[in-house]
Amino acid sequence: MRKQKAEHVGDLIHQFLREEGLETPYNEYRLIESWPEVMGEGIARYTSDLQIRNRVLYVRLKSSVIRAELLAGRRNIVHRLNSYIGAQVIDNIFFS
Repeated sequence: MRKQKAEHVGDLIHQFLREEGLETPYNEYRLIESWPEVMGEGIARYTSDLQIRNRVLYVRLKSSVIRAELLAGRRNIVHRLNSYIGAQVIDNIFFS
């Protein structure tokens, strides 16, 4: 019997998601779920209703002070979130 080429399960899953057009929605889901870990629980407590539309992350904030701080570091936050996921999922963040 001839051996078949072995592939990693993770690679097969990524290939399947890409072929079925599910890679982007999956990465968006992962990014939203990673918000508390990337930003910290302190910031996460003051945020809600995270959504991604047209490569923009929309975040509702409960504090104007935190909004000002996050606005100042918006580019850094985009970079940190995308790096955590390992893909360019968002291009910008809108805080409301």
